[in-house]
Amino acid sequence: MKLVSAIIKPFKLQEVREALVDAGIEGLTISEVKGYGRQKGHTEMYRGAEYSVDTLPKIKLEILVEDGNLSTVTDVITKTANTGKIGDGKIFITSIDDVIRIRTGETGGEAI
Repeated sequence: MKLVSAIIKPFKLQEVREALVDAGIEGLTISEVKGYGRQKGHTEMYRGAEYSVDTLPKIKLEILVEDGNLSTVTDVITKTANTGKIGDGKIFITSIDDVIRIRTGETGGEAI
């Protein structure tokens, strides 16, 4: 099993979520996060004064998948979240040893 963590632009959330559902992915966790990468934030004007925004709002998706579905999930996110501009995000893939569904006690792939 793999945990796919993807950081994407907020306005891409609905499109990515719908594409994942269409691809047969049933569950995901969505978090609002802030951060920066190579962008290093940006500068804005407010009431005539320029100020620096060091962190940018992003969306973090976490999806637990069987190894066989990994390429489907990463392909869907990569294609759907891509705008071609800086700050499109990143995908992190982590190996998961086990998962347990609290309600039933199911483990492994059955718990997904």
